[in-house]
Amino acid sequence: MSHKFSVPLSVLLIALIINSCSSTVFFGEQESLFQNQQQHRLRARTDCRVDRLTAQEPTLRYESEAGRTEFWDRNNQQFECAGVAAVRNYIEPKGLLLPHYNNAPQLLYVVQGKGIQGTVIPGCAETYESGTEQRSERQRRFNDRHQKVRQFRQGDVLALPAGLTHWFYNNGEEPLITVALLDTGNEINQLDQQFRNFFLAGSPRGGTQSYPGQREKGEEEAQRNNIFYGFEEDFLADIFNVNTETARKLRGRDDQRGQIVRAERFNIVLPEEAEERRQYYPDNGMEETMCTQKLRVSLDKPTSSDIYTPRGGRISTLNSQKLPILRSLRLSAEKGVLYRNAILAPHWNVNAHSIIYVTRGSGRFQVVGHAGKSVFDGEVREGQLIIVPQNYVVLKRANDEEEGLEWISFKTNDNAVTSQLAGRLSALRGMPEEVLMNSYGISRQEAKNLKYGREESRVFSAGSRARSPRPKPFELAMDVIKSMM
Repeated sequence: MSHKFSVPLSVLLIALIINSCSSTVFFGEQESLFQNQQQHRLRARTDCRVDRLTAQEPTLRYESEAGRTEFWDRNNQQFECAGVAAVRNYIEPKGLLLPHYNNAPQLLYVVQGKGIQGTVIPGCAETYESGTEQRSERQRRFNDRHQKVRQFRQGDVLALPAGLTHWFYNNGEEPLITVALLDTGNEINQLDQQFRNFFLAGSPRGGTQSYPGQREKGEEEAQRNNIFYGFEEDFLADIFNVNTETARKLRGRDDQRGQIVRAERFNIVLPEEAEERRQYYPDNGMEETMCTQKLRVSLDKPTSSDIYTPRGGRISTLNSQKLPILRSLRLSAEKGVLYRNAILAPHWNVNAHSIIYVTRGSGRFQVVGHAGKSVFDGEVREGQLIIVPQNYVVLKRANDEEEGLEWISFKTNDNAVTSQLAGRLSALRGMPEEVLMNSYGISRQEAKNLKYGREESRVFSAGSRARSPRPKPFELAMDVIKSMM
């Protein structure tokens, strides 16, 4: 009997040794990545003494044949402080956002609609095949091999690494709206703090239009062609072994459709319908990690919320623990929903900037910076964006409207940590009553009320005074913020 168990025991010991070594390497790599990230953020940091925040709207718009692309002013002080850029795309049904790559990693949120997307990863095999129907339904002729095509829909977050080719197609019946954060301050971007995209087709900057009262800045307006435009037609014809007419079309010299074109002929077999045909050779480590990694997660499902208050709302977070590729992008996201008059507890981000885009409704935001100075106090509406720098305290309250307030927050850390000033998990809740009594000059009973007045964790439901222009919980929270700062 002892001989029967000797082999499994030895295997177990070997496995434990390997696991221990792997864990040591893994955590060592993670510590190195964290140190590199912090070091790079310090090198790329600009002057972040922001005295006044504003709710931003896009300042530049590029019209295309089947949609438009909008950019926020990347030279704005708030964007420079955070080291990020933001872009919003409207893609009409049957619209194709042409293949392109960027100099910065990005997180993209699907505000409305659905579609399909492809990311071409260097070195990965074309393991998917699209086919054309024959007379018999059982027969299918496969004539095109390509990398994986992903479906996405409203509420999804897509993680898109820098330098990889991406394309998007709207196969739905309504306009597809996406908003994306690009982390130009990431160490992967070794150019500068300016956002750059490189198109592989078309004439991306056709039909440039600036919003009223805004100036066009930077080289975004100067580069109006795809990367093939810079090569001679004869060279392209030789490289691809095609005729000169095809090479001329590659350059996009006479293409005035812009960067979102109408694609009537677009018959791609969707992932659920496609047959994945592997090549007849063993998988390697690269295929098992890079080529099959998950890039999409839905944050729109109430059942997957991390925090839920019945009459308040819900919060869903996405970090590298849930989507491992975010570890290399060093970004994370948070989807929030507040019902009418509900409040999100005042909090600050310990290790990240927060870029907040309102996807539905509106609400009152208050942001307090260094030395207790109020840097923003106003309404943020659907379609607007506001940047909250690291360590600045923000408080949100949904307006007295049926649709409440919904937003997506992009954060410049793959495991962003927040610290609250009120609620069950707040900093005040973790302090002894004596500290509060002596800090604020209050009685013990007042300290108890301050600590235990709210049992919710982060989302506070509207109280009996919700219709008052300044409800008591809101006033109390702001008093605490100013006192602590």
